[in-house]
Amino acid sequence: MELTLLGTGAPAGLPRPDCPCAACASALGVDARAATSLLVDGTLLLDLTPGGAFAAARAGRSLSGVRQVLLSHPHDGPALEVPAGLPQPGRVPDGRELALLTGHRVRAVALDAPGTGYAVTGPDGRRLLYLPPGGAPAGLEEPAESYAMVLLDVVGRPDALARLREVGAVGPATDVVAVHLGHDVPPGAELRRRLAAAGARAVPDGTTLEVGAYEDVPDVPRRTLVLGGARSGKSVEAERRMESFPEVLYVATGGSRSGDTEWAARVSAHQERRPGSWRTAETCDLVPLLKDDGPPLLIDCLSLWLTDAMDAVGAWDDAEWADGGERALRVRVRALTDAVRETRRTLVAVSNEVGSGIVPATASGRRYRDELGRLNAAFAQECEQVLLVVAGQAVVLRG
Repeated sequence: MELTLLGTGAPAGLPRPDCPCAACASALGVDARAATSLLVDGTLLLDLTPGGAFAAARAGRSLSGVRQVLLSHPHDGPALEVPAGLPQPGRVPDGRELALLTGHRVRAVALDAPGTGYAVTGPDGRRLLYLPPGGAPAGLEEPAESYAMVLLDVVGRPDALARLREVGAVGPATDVVAVHLGHDVPPGAELRRRLAAAGARAVPDGTTLEVGAYEDVPDVPRRTLVLGGARSGKSVEAERRMESFPEVLYVATGGSRSGDTEWAARVSAHQERRPGSWRTAETCDLVPLLKDDGPPLLIDCLSLWLTDAMDAVGAWDDAEWADGGERALRVRVRALTDAVRETRRTLVAVSNEVGSGIVPATASGRRYRDELGRLNAAFAQECEQVLLVVAGQAVVLRG
């Protein structure tokens, strides 16, 4: 089954008309995208968009052989102009299946938002799933057979990808292609980086793909360290990297701090950002979690883990530090980094980068700064990917 992406953008396209934002200003050349429209084997058109016939011609394809046009999302603009020779667009009711004379079967997938998803099975038995912008499947049952290819709004609805992974509809060999791309993420390298973290990719308009053919699907880094200063966006970056995976265990190392209203507000902000399917564990005992099998871990953060570890070994007292406290801390850090090296779980950890600021005025402050620098360096050594977040922008240091 062959698929040509006549467009890969959001309904308004990219750049959006009359939008002055930085993402739209830089969406030029291959980064410019028309509204998403898919041509399957030259006979089935999923979503009719303005200029579809010209887009097909630019891709070296023709719409003359199209026998069925299906719409996936509500159309709020002016009436669709149907090019001469094309059948009138229609929809398949949720749960119903449409059989085409060409041997394709199209099943309508119910969504949790207005619109319809389409599962297409080709004459060769290969299966693809196409979801409209802002939509995720509703009522999925497990286990499900993996699709060879899935095309969906990865940026806008990463939880849709998480749901599909949870029931097995997206497996290790599924080619996940991001469509409905708008100006929410700067195009180019930043878009590719964010999609790769979700195990997805984007292709330019006009690309033809063979469903089920091997593709160099991005490998999701199994261990990632996200560094950054205060309010740099490091926690948001870490959480974003996990949004497309189900059953994430969020490990909070800071505790509840009863009576501290400012801390409670911080915790509440983090909780509101996290998907409802995630579980939370408040603990600094990280080694057993890393040794156990289970869902992905998001640890936020190592700097608070270090504070707890230094408390435990008496690091703030010079005499205790000299009389075994330093050695005890080294043992704790080594046990943690050894566990990171050996873990089989997907892991994203957050830590503060404090070495570039003002030199602390106290000996204990300088000790903490130095030990956090050592911890970050040792932890990073065991990670496939290391990021530094500055002003909300992630800079890749490794991976």
